[in-house]
Amino acid sequence: MKFDLKQAEQVLRATPTTVRAMLDGLDDAWTSSETSGEEAWEPYDVVGHLIHGERTDWIPRAKIILEQGSIPTFEPFDRFAQFENSRGKVLSELLSEFESLRRQNLATLAAWGLTDEQLRLKGIHPELGEVDLAQLLATWVVHDLTHIRQIAVVTAGKYRDEVGPWREYLSILK
Repeated sequence: MKFDLKQAEQVLRATPTTVRAMLDGLDDAWTSSETSGEEAWEPYDVVGHLIHGERTDWIPRAKIILEQGSIPTFEPFDRFAQFENSRGKVLSELLSEFESLRRQNLATLAAWGLTDEQLRLKGIHPELGEVDLAQLLATWVVHDLTHIRQIAVVTAGKYRDEVGPWREYLSILK
């Protein structure tokens, strides 16, 4: 499937609602754990990570590409900033923050009225090298879907030992 901005926006618009539907109102036992950290992201951590991306990744990097400065290079993205940034916040607060930031970012994206020519403009990722705006926006979509999957896998894993012999039939637990 070729990148299509309108189709991409559908997923980007749905993600906050999907994440809230999956997590809002669940006990902390489902969403956070004493073992959270860089190696084991719980749903709480994932929402914090999505917030950090809204603040520092997708739209800020798209602006760098669109401005086409002398060397449109992105700042490195701290994939673990959520552990500090989310400290002391409750999940419902993070979900609301994510929804608000995503609305703002989608409004910015829509206001740009991007053309096919603009979608081909290049930026420089600090690790991956040259990328174009369409690739950045497609990655935003897939990043959302990756973390929705991650939330489902981690949450299902809480009952890994409780399902008994049915584990063999539950691909999410493999």
